[in-house]
Amino acid sequence: MKPDIEIAQGARIKPIAEIARRLGIRRDEIELYGDYKAKIKLSILERLKTRPSGKYIDVTAITPTPLGEGKTVTTIGLSMALNRIGQKTAACIRQPSLGPVFGIKGGATGGGYSQVIPMEDVNLHFTGDIHAVGLAHNLLASFLDNHLFRKNRLNIDLDKIFWRRVVDVSDRSLRNIRIASGGGENGVERETGFDITVASEVMAILALTTGIADLRKRLGRIVVAMAKSGKPVTAEELRVAGAMAALLKDAVKPNLIQTLDNTPCFVHAGPFANIAHGNNSILADKIAIRLADYVVTESGFGADCGAEKFFDIKCRHSGLKPAAAVMVCTIRALKMHSGDFRVVAGKPLDEGLVKENLGALKRGAENLVKQIENVKLFGVPVVVAINRFAADADTEIDLVKKMALENGADDCQVSEVWRYGSKGGVDLARAVVKAAERSSKFKFLYPLDMPIKEKIRTIATRVYGAKEVAYEPLAEEKIALYDNFGWGKLPICMAKTHLSLSHDQELKGRPRDFTLPVRDIRASIGAGFLYPLCGQMKTMPSLPSHPVGEKIDIDSKGRITGLS
Repeated sequence: MKPDIEIAQGARIKPIAEIARRLGIRRDEIELYGDYKAKIKLSILERLKTRPSGKYIDVTAITPTPLGEGKTVTTIGLSMALNRIGQKTAACIRQPSLGPVFGIKGGATGGGYSQVIPMEDVNLHFTGDIHAVGLAHNLLASFLDNHLFRKNRLNIDLDKIFWRRVVDVSDRSLRNIRIASGGGENGVERETGFDITVASEVMAILALTTGIADLRKRLGRIVVAMAKSGKPVTAEELRVAGAMAALLKDAVKPNLIQTLDNTPCFVHAGPFANIAHGNNSILADKIAIRLADYVVTESGFGADCGAEKFFDIKCRHSGLKPAAAVMVCTIRALKMHSGDFRVVAGKPLDEGLVKENLGALKRGAENLVKQIENVKLFGVPVVVAINRFAADADTEIDLVKKMALENGADDCQVSEVWRYGSKGGVDLARAVVKAAERSSKFKFLYPLDMPIKEKIRTIATRVYGAKEVAYEPLAEEKIALYDNFGWGKLPICMAKTHLSLSHDQELKGRPRDFTLPVRDIRASIGAGFLYPLCGQMKTMPSLPSHPVGEKIDIDSKGRITGLS
């Protein structure tokens, strides 16, 4: 097959105004960014508020591996396939971070014949939303340091400053830095660092907000530090929340593009489901669900990470109820979860992963079994999608289908949307329609008035499979502090590795009876959640020996090459 970028550049793209019109969006409700991208004005929500809602489908996956399971490919391909069988459908996905685009993973616009276009724009600057988030975040950081320099009237404790700076490239050298070297006119010298932009609380706020007024309030509630009195210091008190909101006035509007076959796709907000909730925006979903019969969205990483947060945080904020979920897996990823093989991104695959090996597959498929169980905890029907590769044996496909159906999946279908586009997803689309027509008994995993420790324990034991939870002294201190501030009724956004059901990325498959360590608990009060840190979490990725960016270039005609 041709490279992804050649397929994308050869597609018959239609003016985005036409895509919007066919979906039911008026011309005065879009703001064009060239011919093929548009932002949707939030005023559309008022016009659509009395329309019935379509079916809400979340695409999740088994625990990720460095191989990639094809979750975005499946999300896009399923939306195209649903349209193919006569269901008016829109996709809703997240905007890629430039860190992975130039680093180890590459872009996030799908692949093969299941892509969104213009893929170069989406994977690079797009409509500038991530830049706006970074500017708003760093403006707050600048105001904070200026406040320290200007006599620190809020009496901020220099040892309890939480707000770092952000940049949307992977750069390990910025993880920990010292600023204002020399002090004096340079400012107050102190230790700080950088996170990647999509890990910013501002990005989480953008994804969870319900409008401009709500956005402004949430930005004001951001806690950046503690005063020496023990009182939290907010962006509102630093008198910068209004300026931050002004920088985000366009970023808050969802973006509309199209797939290779001209299915409408909303792209809004960023990834990072091991620190934040890792879902696209509530605003995009609320617009799409009033315009389409089916809305196919995607939650980050495995069902234990992104899907749990989709259900317990995003759906709780939005009020939208999922009709069904799709669980993506691959044969080779399930074999890896047996623990028999080690995979390193960018290096040749172990031959055992591409040869029939039913023993390894059966052991690794315990991860799939647990992730199916995790979705069923929320009362949502689940369809397993096997993202098929050429080397997959029919016997292996049959084994996964058997295990999926015996362990609670409502259906299990092979997906070949990467190779065949919408034609390769027709069986999956029909299975999703059938599952969504069943009565969803959606429920949250925990009530908000449950104590912080009980909420954490519920997620750890029921979703991850832990036996118990152990808290370090700092975490215990934070729990008491948050209860005192009245933050104990916020939902929990667990921060852990995405590479295992546990906190330890080396524990593959379905770990059991382990102790989940919680070393700290941090508060995203603007976004509206608490996030316990389980193990060491890196909020600034690093570049590999040979970053994807080495292959990216531009030709004499101005066309991007090497982007994947």
